[in-house]
Amino acid sequence: MNALFLAALALAPALHNLHVTNGSTPFAGDRPLLTTVSPNGDGFRDKAVVHFRLTRPARVAMDVVATNMVRAGKGGTSTVWHTSRLFGPGPDTLTWRPAPSTQPRTYILRLRVGSRTYGAYGPQGRQDAPVVRVQGIDAAFTKRSYAPGESAELRLATDARVLRLQVFAYQSPGRPSEQDVHTSGLAKTDPIRIDWGAHRGGPALLRVVRAGDWPSGLYFVRATASDGRVGYAPFIVRPRVLGTQRVAVVLATNTWAAYNFEDADGDGWGDSWYVSGRHRSVDLERPFLDFGVPFRFRDWDLEFIAWLNRTGHGVDFLSDDDLDRVASGAELVRRYDLVVFPGHEEYVTRHEYDVIQRYRDVGGNLAFLAANNLYRRVDRVGQTLVRRAPWRNLGRPEASVVGVQYVGSNNGSRQAGYTVTGASHEPWAFEGTGLSDGAVFGRYGIEIDARTAASPQGTGVLARIPDLLGTGRSAEMTYYETPAGAKAFAAGVINFGASLGEPAVDRLLANVWARLTTP
Repeated sequence: MNALFLAALALAPALHNLHVTNGSTPFAGDRPLLTTVSPNGDGFRDKAVVHFRLTRPARVAMDVVATNMVRAGKGGTSTVWHTSRLFGPGPDTLTWRPAPSTQPRTYILRLRVGSRTYGAYGPQGRQDAPVVRVQGIDAAFTKRSYAPGESAELRLATDARVLRLQVFAYQSPGRPSEQDVHTSGLAKTDPIRIDWGAHRGGPALLRVVRAGDWPSGLYFVRATASDGRVGYAPFIVRPRVLGTQRVAVVLATNTWAAYNFEDADGDGWGDSWYVSGRHRSVDLERPFLDFGVPFRFRDWDLEFIAWLNRTGHGVDFLSDDDLDRVASGAELVRRYDLVVFPGHEEYVTRHEYDVIQRYRDVGGNLAFLAANNLYRRVDRVGQTLVRRAPWRNLGRPEASVVGVQYVGSNNGSRQAGYTVTGASHEPWAFEGTGLSDGAVFGRYGIEIDARTAASPQGTGVLARIPDLLGTGRSAEMTYYETPAGAKAFAAGVINFGASLGEPAVDRLLANVWARLTTP
């Protein structure tokens, strides 16, 4: 049977000399099975042309396939365009002209002829079909944070002739200001015009920002082309001196990198270990896939930043790199009364873990406003982040610091409200919220945490979502104090920050903030 099948396959029509071009000049990095297009209607790189040769008449079908994040070991794909034609023997072509609205990313051109399929490979497979990179404006800074006054280099890749660059921030500019619809930031600078015509064939660096006396915070550069294409690049302005404010907010820049599904190698699949176990590291210099905005930023981080602005709390913003540069936990506690992790601080280096743990041990206060924190060790090697083992497998369970640790995820298929359980023994937490024991608030889940035997003695449950992921798999919001005077709050759900703006949740966080910033 196998011999018959192989013989039939040998006689089946096949595509010879398969390659792809864009009808114009290649962009840097293009190769026979990868081409770059920019569908803006200017006639330059507007189309992907698939070239092949048939030895006999056959019908060739082509699906333009977008790949997605892998879940439960299975890669997901969706077809965004399809065509099918009959061809005679000899050389021929199929052409895809993407609409200007096509999302910038890579697409696999899956081809079928007879019993053969090209492009059915998964994220660990060998590329055997054309891939098209639809280019918008790819923008990324070479560092994740800068000190005030430090020059910043922005790497841009686009074939736009002219760009307009503008910086957006999350502090009030003190004057009427444009609000960016994609990031919700407010214009910090006026737009400047950049002639980019000399760099239409490959990426180039631009020295673009001198932060001056800008306050510590999260900023975005927006790059806009005359055809409407837009790209963003986030950067953090850290304080000139650590401890300028007594509260540090550490944005989860390592997790942002891990969840960045940008396909830098051009095989049609994102370069992340969430897409393929083949990827043991991620490149920190890649632009973010969603027009340059980090994964789930608008859902979680942005709501917390908006809460800070509403309440007027002064904080120092840090990246994971900045925290990794702090010499010790003792040094950190001299600088800050409270360290807040508003996002999904899943990936930390050994030194970061050491600093956080020692900071707590000598009396520093911690607030974790998401779930699945301090879960896995990573190592920084040059401009890459290398994935290692979970901390609990290395004898350092995250619950020993956070108070709770990762239980699991249902990808949001079921969410529910927290039921208050701690108003009677921790009344300060719920003062002014209108919530008492038995009250239900919010709608939470996706990823959840709960206590374990490693949780510090006396870790109390403020609220619980019973059996959210099945019997005995509940979400727990917790608080504990140590004999050294440290106080630690953990939200226990990944999307706690998304509910900020609800009066009861705003007041709950305000109560936690007051408690953890009081000596």
